[in-house]
Amino acid sequence: MLIKNLELTNFRNYSSCRFEYSDGVNVVSGGNAQGKTNSAEAIFFLCTGYSPRAVREKQVIKHGESFAKIKGVASSNYGDVSVSIDFFVDKNKIIKVNEVPVGKIGELLGNINSVFFNPGELKLIQEAPEDRRRFLDVALSQISRGYFYALQTYKKILAQRNNLLKNEDRALIFDTLPVWDQSLARAGARIIFERNEYIKMLSPFAGFCHEEVTGGGENLTVKGDYKYEGTEDDIYSQFLSALTERTEKDIETGYTTVGPHRDDLKIKVNGIDVRAYGSQGQQRTASIALKLAETEIFREKFGEYPVLILDDAMSELDKKRRTRLIDYVKKMQTIITCTEPECVPNYQNYNNIEVENGNIL
Repeated sequence: MLIKNLELTNFRNYSSCRFEYSDGVNVVSGGNAQGKTNSAEAIFFLCTGYSPRAVREKQVIKHGESFAKIKGVASSNYGDVSVSIDFFVDKNKIIKVNEVPVGKIGELLGNINSVFFNPGELKLIQEAPEDRRRFLDVALSQISRGYFYALQTYKKILAQRNNLLKNEDRALIFDTLPVWDQSLARAGARIIFERNEYIKMLSPFAGFCHEEVTGGGENLTVKGDYKYEGTEDDIYSQFLSALTERTEKDIETGYTTVGPHRDDLKIKVNGIDVRAYGSQGQQRTASIALKLAETEIFREKFGEYPVLILDDAMSELDKKRRTRLIDYVKKMQTIITCTEPECVPNYQNYNNIEVENGNIL
């Protein structure tokens, strides 16, 4: 997968700009607040339909303007594809794939695949379980639309079940709950099954990628909770039984206490919990290794790498780790943002793009 070009109109600090990317490594450099990360954000937006940065989508519209537009053209083993998103101050965004409007995010997913890293992704290591679940959900949603739709269904049913649990009429709860439990277990079984399979692939790839970046100096392991295992039907039965067993507890707490919405990943370096005891550098390297592992899973599934976006990934990595990282990613299209191109070893060999105040120099 290669992204050929990116056009930005009134997006963040860009009035009108066109990026041309090469295969291999692309280095986007410039001072702080000049637009490097904005261009990386736009690519990820085209891939997933949402921003890793904006709380409200309308924030991407340049101040004083009524609309914004991003458009990218990519090529893959299946041919070229164009994706555009129009944002408006006074109405919802419009997404088009090959100039044809799509009504659901699920129809956008999988057209341009990407893996995104920026300093905020350190939450994957440092913060709460929901950040690690988000990592799984973003990756799996690009790989499997069925997973994405199951996830949306699960969230809706979970909210309805939690509302029911808060009802003061216990007779109503016991009468209605079994119906919600069956629906929740069916959607949850699809999520759990696909997460289990994904983590089984993720763990060895993450260990290998981490070894490549660290030069074999450290060992990374990744494990899932694996509360429910087997086929999707096996998991459905196990999860449904767990929901039934926890009925009284759930009524007491007023929310659902079991299910994939409570999953977590155990990430260790040299056998030690990197979240609790790892240094900042170890945590950054571990999160990058997980992202690199994600690219390998894409290649395994689709026969080609996704676009890898490394936004400010070089800071806090020593020179040796920077060099090993660049040596590893040269085999796929990689877009790296940094304040100075010198942050990227041998940057002279790659496509260099310098931005200043929303313009390419």
